[in-house]
Amino acid sequence: MLFTKDHCVSTERIWEGTIINLRVDTLNIDNTVATREVVEHNGGVVIAGMTSEDKVVLVKQYRYSVDRELIELPAGRIEAGEDPYPAAQRELTEETGYHAEKWQELSRMYSAPGFCNEIIYIYLAENLSYKGKNLDFDEETDVIELTLSEAWAMVQNGQIQDAKTIAGLGLLSQRANK
Repeated sequence: MLFTKDHCVSTERIWEGTIINLRVDTLNIDNTVATREVVEHNGGVVIAGMTSEDKVVLVKQYRYSVDRELIELPAGRIEAGEDPYPAAQRELTEETGYHAEKWQELSRMYSAPGFCNEIIYIYLAENLSYKGKNLDFDEETDVIELTLSEAWAMVQNGQIQDAKTIAGLGLLSQRANK
C-alpha cells in the first residue's frame, strides 16, 4: 500500500530547533493508519574546491554527533530563505579561507530520504584564491589538499566516511574521466 502526502490526515510538531524540526504525520488510506516521522531541514551545500595544482580541498573537523574527527569536503547548512549558491560561497570561505572565481552546480542529493527532507547541493569551485578563514565560534577545521586519487584511496581505506564527500568526490572523478 502506497501512502503519499495526499493521505496525511494530521501533523504533530514534536520539536522545533535551530537546525532541524521534527514532525509526525498520521496517514490514512482505506482505514489503514500509518505514521511517518520526518526530520525537516533547510538543506545544505557541499563544495568540491579544486586548486590550480589539481588538488581537492578537504577539511578535517570534529563532528559531535559521531564523536570523532571526519575528513570532508567543505559543507554547511542553508539558512532559512537563503539560496544554495551564496551558502556555498560562504561555507567555502568560512571553513577553508578560499574564495572561488568559477562555480558550477554538479548535482543535488537527498541525505536520508527515508526520514529527512534535507537536500544537499553539490558545487564545483575552481580558480581558488586564499582570503582567510572565518569560522563560526564553535568550529575548528584543518584544511587538507589532496589529489583526487589520494582522496579516493582514503575513501577506500575508510579514512573518508562522509556520504556527501564520497558523492562529491565521485562527481569529480566522473568529470576527470571524461
